[in-house]
Amino acid sequence: MNLKKKLSILTAFAVFQAFAVIPANAQAAESNETTPVNTAKVKSVEVVKKEQPIAESEVKSGTATEQTTNPSTNATSNTQPADNESTIETETKPETSVPSATEVTPETEAGEEQGTTGENGSPVPAEVEQPTTGTTSAAASSGGDLTLYMNSNKMVQDGKTYLAGRPMAVKNGVSYVAIRALVDRVGYDVKYDNKTKETIILSGTDELRFKTNSNVYTVNGQSRTMKGPAYQEKNTFMIPLTSITQALNITYTVNQSDKTVVLKLNTKPVASFTVQNEIFAGDPVTYTTKSSSPSGLPIVNEQWTGRQDSFDQPGVYTVTYAVQDSSGQWSNPFTLTIKVERPNLPPVAMFTTDKEEYKMGEKITYIDQSTDDENAIEKRVWDNNSLAFFIPGPKTVSLTVTDKHGLSNTYTKTIMVTGETLYTLSDFNQLFTPVGDKFTFNGGEVPAMEKVPFTYTDEPSLLIRSNSPETVNQEGIVYKESSFGQTRFMIHHVNNTGKRVKMYVIATNNNPYTAVFEQQNMGFAGPTPFATVAGKLSIDKWFKSMQTGADQKRIYIQPGESKLILTELSATPMKEGQVISLYSDTFSDYTLDYNIVMIEENKDPMAVLSSLPVLDRDGVHNRGTYPNATRIITYDQEVGSKPARLPLGDNASDPNLDGTDPMAFTIASNAGNFGVLYKITLNNVAPRTLISFNPRGGKYYGSALVNGQLVQLSNDSRSLSAPNEQGVLYRTGSYGESVTIIFSAAPGSNLPVNLLFTPLPAEK
Repeated sequence: MNLKKKLSILTAFAVFQAFAVIPANAQAAESNETTPVNTAKVKSVEVVKKEQPIAESEVKSGTATEQTTNPSTNATSNTQPADNESTIETETKPETSVPSATEVTPETEAGEEQGTTGENGSPVPAEVEQPTTGTTSAAASSGGDLTLYMNSNKMVQDGKTYLAGRPMAVKNGVSYVAIRALVDRVGYDVKYDNKTKETIILSGTDELRFKTNSNVYTVNGQSRTMKGPAYQEKNTFMIPLTSITQALNITYTVNQSDKTVVLKLNTKPVASFTVQNEIFAGDPVTYTTKSSSPSGLPIVNEQWTGRQDSFDQPGVYTVTYAVQDSSGQWSNPFTLTIKVERPNLPPVAMFTTDKEEYKMGEKITYIDQSTDDENAIEKRVWDNNSLAFFIPGPKTVSLTVTDKHGLSNTYTKTIMVTGETLYTLSDFNQLFTPVGDKFTFNGGEVPAMEKVPFTYTDEPSLLIRSNSPETVNQEGIVYKESSFGQTRFMIHHVNNTGKRVKMYVIATNNNPYTAVFEQQNMGFAGPTPFATVAGKLSIDKWFKSMQTGADQKRIYIQPGESKLILTELSATPMKEGQVISLYSDTFSDYTLDYNIVMIEENKDPMAVLSSLPVLDRDGVHNRGTYPNATRIITYDQEVGSKPARLPLGDNASDPNLDGTDPMAFTIASNAGNFGVLYKITLNNVAPRTLISFNPRGGKYYGSALVNGQLVQLSNDSRSLSAPNEQGVLYRTGSYGESVTIIFSAAPGSNLPVNLLFTPLPAEK
């Protein structure tokens, strides 16, 4: 074979490949013509930014009226495409009888071919809909509507006939159309992505992607499913009719007698607008418009009715907006009803006191009488509103209130304090400091107080304390242990790895039986840069979880299976320097092996577990496994008739738990007894007793449950300082009471602490 002949063959092969990947479009013809108009030939198989028209006569020999179709099966019909449908479903029965040759038959299942044959011997779709109001013919369609003819490549729009690359066909119960021909008539752009082998339709800002031999297509990246796959036949790309109409939001009607499908093409542009949620008379109005053309045409004009840049008077106003595209079509008017409120007025700050004049140490009652026209005061700031004053003279007190719109107002009142004393500062604080607030006192007197001679018993509960290395410098296993039955987790760590990390707890069942893991309650806080905040919030949430039971979970772990538990821990990545803190009581009916790990946020904990190093303790903070971690203190003798204290976390009256560090193979002592839950029942608290909390080891930031109520140890969001501050927990009344206190040391705070029992001064 000579070189010239070889080049001719290669050239022909390249042209054939080009037509194989670029769909053919439809060409307009005169109303009675059946021959497509000639167009330019394809010259490249590169990605086509805007495909050139390809006449059917250029990709095959013969005329464009060839009626060969795939083996047909039932086609159905609808007036509105449904999600992921690719067959046209019957909506109504015909108003007139249908000739027997086109009798409606039940739809076949996908994959069953059961068609009927028309007069010309061509397959005819079965189960097609009759119009609900008479017949619909090609002549009846208007306004750009497109009429497709069953088993034909003929299409009619605005009185003109067009020829598709292939006839409308039925394949495996699905009606197919030539996508390029239909889209050209609708007025959208078509591209072909040579890298992904996808045909792309551009509809305004929407992008549709189809692939040969796939029943999945995407709309703006979101996958949708067709009941039939797209396919290529004789260089024409075919897709299910209902898929393209659904994707392009095109409705249609089917006429069985005329063998037509009429697509209702909405070519009008669309307009809408929004305004801000609240509009007050006299304020500027912000109009945010949105408009588009289904055909992708530019918007060239707009029209408003009733628009005002501001409305001087309150009331209800109607504003209408419309746009015009470059073809001259106007959108349907979009109307919005705008409610204009009367101008917002600032709130009015006001308060009174129960008296105008007070003795030193006399309690002052402040009565807030502030108002707002919308009852929307969101912030109150007091200045100098002491519960009592201990220096005589005029005292100025002010209140500033702010509404939800940011407007504020301040009221100031002056009260007089005389030179007479009602209560000393110490007596007043003991009597009137609110529960949850703190006051200062002489903490040096506390060690001399008599200790409450309590004894305790233990509830079986194994504490797994993962707190060392507290500051984690590399990825790894920070703790590993095995346990069954009642188990408590205390996890408190800081990320110092230099990267974003997550922490996980992995439970592995190495038993031959399915294990049940129960999460009974949960207290998790973080990530946060502040250790004291994380510690306090984890205790708060743990106590609330005990009250509500809202965090209970049950997990089944199969033999040999590993699962993530306590998943609150891994919900949010930790940045460098951030802290997490977790408390949780759990139960398992078989022994489970636990691994607590810190790894880079995008890594799979199951995949990397076997390769992680076991991290060493830091030599400062505590880690260990400790049995009997719930301490029961019940005291039946009277407390409160004289000053007394009950020490916790001092390793004397309240000894540290003894345990082991299974990773270092050493014994361990739980310094401070962090993670220990104290259940303290005082069955005989004297009348008029103040119960308060006094830290002795440093700053403390936490809470306790007192008679079932959560009490903050300092309501002003600041810590209690040792040794000269105490937080009020409870006061008994005129009769003796039984008081129950649930307490656990908050991570990030300091031990030991004391519960103080002080007789209240007499009231005057």
